[in-house]
Amino acid sequence: MHQQTQPSAADERSGDDTSLPRRGAEPSKSSEAPDPRPRPAPDPSAHGTATLPSSPFFVSVGTPRRPAPSSSRGASPPPGARSQPASTGLPPAHTALICVALPGLAISTELGQLTGKGLEGFYRSGRRTLSRCVLRVAGREPLAVQARMTSADQARFVGTLRVTPHGGPDPDVVVERTRSADGTERIILRSAAARTLRLPMEVALGTDLADLGTIASGAAGPELAATVHGSGLRWSCPTGAAYVTADPPPADVVASAGLLRWNVELPPGGTVSMELSARLEGAGPVPPAVRAVTNPPPRARTTGTGPFARARVTGDDPRVRALLATSIEDLEALLLRDPEHPTDTCLAAGVPWRCGLAPAEALAAARMTLPLGTHVAAGTLRMLARTQIAAPGPRCGMIPGPRRDAGTHLPPGCTATEATLLFPVLLAEARRWGLADQETDELLPAAERCLTWLRTTVGEGPYLNDPQPGGPARCETQAHAHRAALLGADLLDACARPGGDALREWARKLRATFRRDFWIDDPGGGRPAAARTAEGRPLPHLCATAVHLLDTGLLGGGAHAPGLLDRVQTEQLARLLGSPAMDSGWGLRGLGTQEVGYNPFGHRSGAVRIHETAVAVAGLGVAGYEKEATALLRGVLAAAEAFGHRLPEMYAGEQRVDGQAPLPHPAACRPAATAAGAGVLLLTTLAGVRPDAPAGTVVLRPLRGAPLGEVALTGLRVGGAPFSVRVGRLGLAMVEEAAPGLRLGS
Repeated sequence: MHQQTQPSAADERSGDDTSLPRRGAEPSKSSEAPDPRPRPAPDPSAHGTATLPSSPFFVSVGTPRRPAPSSSRGASPPPGARSQPASTGLPPAHTALICVALPGLAISTELGQLTGKGLEGFYRSGRRTLSRCVLRVAGREPLAVQARMTSADQARFVGTLRVTPHGGPDPDVVVERTRSADGTERIILRSAAARTLRLPMEVALGTDLADLGTIASGAAGPELAATVHGSGLRWSCPTGAAYVTADPPPADVVASAGLLRWNVELPPGGTVSMELSARLEGAGPVPPAVRAVTNPPPRARTTGTGPFARARVTGDDPRVRALLATSIEDLEALLLRDPEHPTDTCLAAGVPWRCGLAPAEALAAARMTLPLGTHVAAGTLRMLARTQIAAPGPRCGMIPGPRRDAGTHLPPGCTATEATLLFPVLLAEARRWGLADQETDELLPAAERCLTWLRTTVGEGPYLNDPQPGGPARCETQAHAHRAALLGADLLDACARPGGDALREWARKLRATFRRDFWIDDPGGGRPAAARTAEGRPLPHLCATAVHLLDTGLLGGGAHAPGLLDRVQTEQLARLLGSPAMDSGWGLRGLGTQEVGYNPFGHRSGAVRIHETAVAVAGLGVAGYEKEATALLRGVLAAAEAFGHRLPEMYAGEQRVDGQAPLPHPAACRPAATAAGAGVLLLTTLAGVRPDAPAGTVVLRPLRGAPLGEVALTGLRVGGAPFSVRVGRLGLAMVEEAAPGLRLGS
């Protein structure tokens, strides 16, 4: 044992060598980031779906499979081994402590012991390397007294024991366990006894080597039989093997029972420590968790550093600091690296269900994090450009993606449409934030193909259907298409490429027809239709997807592009979004409470989705409706505090009541890329930073009401240099740090 005399503080195959889809290859019909939560099938007839590569950072939870017969999964399980009970429900994740450093995960309960139930365990590349890790000292399990996340990739558990006979009610041994996403667990025993303690200690280990999809379906098989492996144990099945090593080595290893045993001697006030390490055989070590740096070099990464700027926020409201710090930490934990192009990184959709590349979510998250630098945006664009469909046909130019459930009133939509429209928008805005000309020129052909697909698909009609060819014309799809046309035209003009005028003309016609066809008049002032059916019938449901009408995009000189709604319609939409039917007090509901099919837990029919709420706050602020923006912002800050500032992708849309907390959604990803990115967007919206790096200017449009009092944002990135801004209590903004020569625009 490592002894101290003084107290101390306390679906993917194994292997990492496969690659992204070839550029221009027709994608397979598998999901881009398989998600075991109930969802529609991928779209085999319209857009296709992306092939998800296997790599250290591309983790797929796979499609639920039937467990293999026991004869094909190794020998009989050891005596006392636990198996997953059959279940028709998804294992809940909302109470779990999830450590993330992709491709590694560690999922625990507040009790600290890993019992093999539900999602508990260490994971590597979507496979559970260890499901059971039960510690006993002197034949007893520690009494759990505290469990908390210490960082995005690490959790700390503290328990106590009473081992001295007739010692009274006070514990005399403190057990501290630090569990990390890289597959390691450090155990420290600290004595508070008055005499030396000699105690037996054992750790019971087991695993089923199941993948996340199988676990989510409740079809995981029994634990596998263990064999002795060096200073620990090893398990194997036809699809792979895993092992656990211990330092220092145990005094005794009982493979049949999966036990490692030590004899511990604890002097008064002394400590002993040991470390377990769970590994997937054939896979290399998990890379160190990335950390934000002040000035990441373009297209370069150093081990142990990350592509996000170490931005900070201070102010009158103490919650803002924790929210931004946690959001950046979660973004770092969700980074994926392209194995064939290691300098290119993007963000995984979320943990535990969507640990792979989801194109639409990756693009949306990268766009929200542009104030932290353009590195992730450029990497995301390059990675997705390599998957772009180049084969001639109606899908030529698309960024592949699967279908996504759209709630109770609309058929599933295709995220390929959203991703294809987001691609040129992200490139155009990244250029405004400071993306280098060389990188812009490199990515421009892929953006042009996206814009060509848009114009070709729309043809002579005003609207873009989703999915093609016979799907409805969705409100948010028209907003995405309109924004892509205007920002795409701006990008083409800036790079001296043709096509900008035609895109602007199409956008102008779309505005005219949209304001007529998509607006439903009613005694309350009207509302935008959620969609128009293929027959032209408007669907009047009030949905949070309407917020995308306010997200018009950034043009040159700090100007925002025009929107699809006129001024009167925009004012009415702002009123609707701020109404009790949509604003839950914790954020924006996905569907109004008066609509048929409303369900406060419905992931597209009533739950609060952080991404859409952040888009609403930013869009309302730009449009000048600060009262509604402020109410939503304060609601999300209150919810973030209840969730320990690690925002889930969604939570229940129940009305806020004093003294209560928001209800978690048991199937929500947490952390999630769009939720973490939304934390960045919400706080940078307070300062209203609108850069134009090519022109050497930046415009500040803060929320004039200063809803959170004084706020200072430091360490942002504009034009590749640090940028800091302070907004006073009177709503006036002042630049405190900027690149030399950067001018303040009007």
